Amino acid sequence: MGRRTARRRIVVATAAGARTRREERIAAEEPLEIRLGSTPFTTTMRTPGDDFDLVAGFLVAEGIVSHPDDLTSMRYCAGTDEEGNQTFNVIEAGLGAGARPPASARNVVTSSACGICGTSSIDEVRKKSPYVLDPDAGRIDLGVLLGLPDTMRAKQELFGSTGGVHAAGLFSPDGELLLVREDVGRHNAVDKVVGAALREGGLPLSDSVLQVSGRASFELVQKAAMAGIPVLTAVSAPSSLAVALAEECGLTLAAFSRGASVNLYSHPDRVTGPPAAGR
Repeated sequence: MGRRTARRRIVVATAAGARTRREERIAAEEPLEIRLGSTPFTTTMRTPGDDFDLVAGFLVAEGIVSHPDDLTSMRYCAGTDEEGNQTFNVIEAGLGAGARPPASARNVVTSSACGICGTSSIDEVRKKSPYVLDPDAGRIDLGVLLGLPDTMRAKQELFGSTGGVHAAGLFSPDGELLLVREDVGRHNAVDKVVGAALREGGLPLSDSVLQVSGRASFELVQKAAMAGIPVLTAVSAPSSLAVALAEECGLTLAAFSRGASVNLYSHPDRVTGPPAAGR
């Protein structure tokens, strides 16, 4: 299995003119080719680790699978580096009878910053979720929601050693951390969480909350909806398209969740708590 981190000697330079050498641990980033059967589908950049979860979650987000039986097998295919070592950078996924194979392959490498690169038309960006988000599911107390980033941060081991990865955490409405995954890509971290849940037969995640470490993009809202997650909360800003999609699909989108307050951009009634002063 590829390493999650790499070590490198660096020079630390300060404004005062000092220069020191030290060894730094850096988050690994390597390509992963996903094949459906023997047919190449896409290549994504990711941090090695939880690769089967990543593939399963990616296929959920693409609308290809929604049940464990839709994904009959996953295996690493042969691939070696310059020194002849197995790279574990190619996974072949077998699809079951209930799966919905794509009409075409992704045409480009998906970077760790982009989860929808390579789709052939704008219509393909908006996937149709097999799940309807219940407006009464996923209700969470405001105080609990505000505490989710700190709870997740305490479990971000890879971030603690490198400072260079994102995280996604799946929580119950009472604030229990169910799953956490890390990756250089925001969308990869979410795919790893969703894929782990799919493989355990946990979809739809209809009474859960997804916390992410970065901003709330369109693709993250879409991935949450495709997994049946009713609440997505982020520590940073949302995009306009993310807000529009969340409103459209019935998902509660919270952002700028930073300890004392949070902005609720869509379907705020799932977040419960005392009314604002003067109201």
